[in-house]
Parts: sequence; structure tokens; C-alpha cells
Amino acid sequence: MTTQEAVMTTQEVANRFYQLSEENNWNKIQDELFSHDAVSIEPPTASSQGLQNAEGLPAIKKKGEMFNSMVEAVHGGYCSKPVTGGRFFSVAMGLDATMKGAGRMQMDEIAVYEVKDGKIVREQFFF
Repeated sequence: MTTQEAVMTTQEVANRFYQLSEENNWNKIQDELFSHDAVSIEPPTASSQGLQNAEGLPAIKKKGEMFNSMVEAVHGGYCSKPVTGGRFFSVAMGLDATMKGAGRMQMDEIAVYEVKDGKIVREQFFF
């Protein structure tokens, strides 16, 4: 007899994403919810800020580490409750941080996530 693991729906992935974001557990979001071959898409203007697109979970994690290395201090942040439609969900996110060499700034964005087979396969940021 074979046991088949239940695949989360887009809404379930979105709910878990929100729960973990409220705990500020971004690493667990990636480890638990992302597909190993997920892609991360930044807006065209992001390259001037040192942010690049990434393919594959290891590259996405490295991109996050690079961003975190540019942060001197975090003063606050937020993630809205997700809005789900079909295989996509989106959240508004923001960060109030002092960036090394750039001073304190408020960053706000919309993030759209695509879910396939119970895992996030694509994230895209708009800011």
C-alpha cells in the first residue's frame, strides 16, 4: 500500500506563508513552501540596487543573503494578508531599514507568488 502525501492548495500555501511571515520566519518559508527549481523575478530597475533575478532555491537563498548583508538595521516591517486567485497569491510587504551607505528608508512592494503542485514555483516583486 502506498501513502500519498496531500498537496496543499494555493490558499493553504498562502495561509502558511502569511503565518510564517507573521513569525518573521522567511527562511522557513523558503525551506517549506518553495519548489527546489523556483524562480525569483525582480523589476528591471532593481539591478541598479544590486538585486538580480534568481533561478533555483539555492540562488534565491543567496539573493536573500546578499540583500540582508546590505541591511545595517531593521526598524520594522509588515506583510499583508494574502489575496488568492487561481494558482496565484499576492501580498503587500514593506521594510523600514537602514541600509549600509544609503541611510534609513521605507521599502514597499507587491509580491506575487505562483503555486504548482503545492509549492511556490515563482515569485515576482513590483516596487
